[in-house]
Amino acid sequence: MRVFLIDADNLSSPGWVDEAFKALETAEGSLAVRRAYGSAENLKGLAETLRTWAIRPFVNLSLSKNTTDIALAADAMAFACQQPAPAMIVIGSGDADFVPLVVRLRERGIQVVCVSEASKMAPEAVPAYDRVLYVGHAASARRPTPSPAPAAAPTKARRSAPAAAPAAKAAAKKVPAKKAVARKEVPAAPPAPKESARKTAAKPAAPADALTVPRILAAVPALEAGAWQPLGDVAKALRDGGLLGKSALSTKLFKKFPAHFELRPGRQPNEVRLVSSPASA
Repeated sequence: MRVFLIDADNLSSPGWVDEAFKALETAEGSLAVRRAYGSAENLKGLAETLRTWAIRPFVNLSLSKNTTDIALAADAMAFACQQPAPAMIVIGSGDADFVPLVVRLRERGIQVVCVSEASKMAPEAVPAYDRVLYVGHAASARRPTPSPAPAAAPTKARRSAPAAAPAAKAAAKKVPAKKAVARKEVPAAPPAPKESARKTAAKPAAPADALTVPRILAAVPALEAGAWQPLGDVAKALRDGGLLGKSALSTKLFKKFPAHFELRPGRQPNEVRLVSSPASA
């Protein structure tokens, strides 16, 4: 038996889920258990895809903390304890929070596969899985990321060079320790902005009266092109930018600006686009 558990708060685009099912069924065969976990809003955005692939939706509890990850992990361990256990469990999320779960499943002899959009895949989580399937336009661009490992090789080669030729004092002077220290300090700089970015992402949602169309476009630049965007992705970007609360609905936000934004379909919207910029209004 093969199980596919989707974190709809992470793998939130209908196109990604559709691509994942086609690739998995071609490579592995039929998926007996198909479940999607997430907020009511994100699951609404996947409604048509859930219906097409007969995926059971599981809405998480509306609490101050996101309960999607733990709900998915609890069901995964329940399947692992069944007799017989599944031969494969596929986790539809690139979140590093699932690594402890992946390790436990592997220890039970279950093959664990990850499905993620390339930009959402945590690099430190990749080695934990038996296989990672990338979906989305950026899949091919993300795969070459293991390049930092070879970068360490030149420093080792330069250190070993003086040992191979101890008689050449001039060569030893040309590779002073100061240069090696300077190169080691360069990669240490990037972590600082990443931490600050995460801190800013944790800001509380802005008051409703402070929200403006320019602020929305600044948080989601992709909307400026005027093309249809997945509502789940847009909502996540707004939450990350502190413009939308965890329990707030993005549909209500966009309906406050009917002259600038359009939602579709009308009954259960899963896409949004910019129809008029503030400058042209």
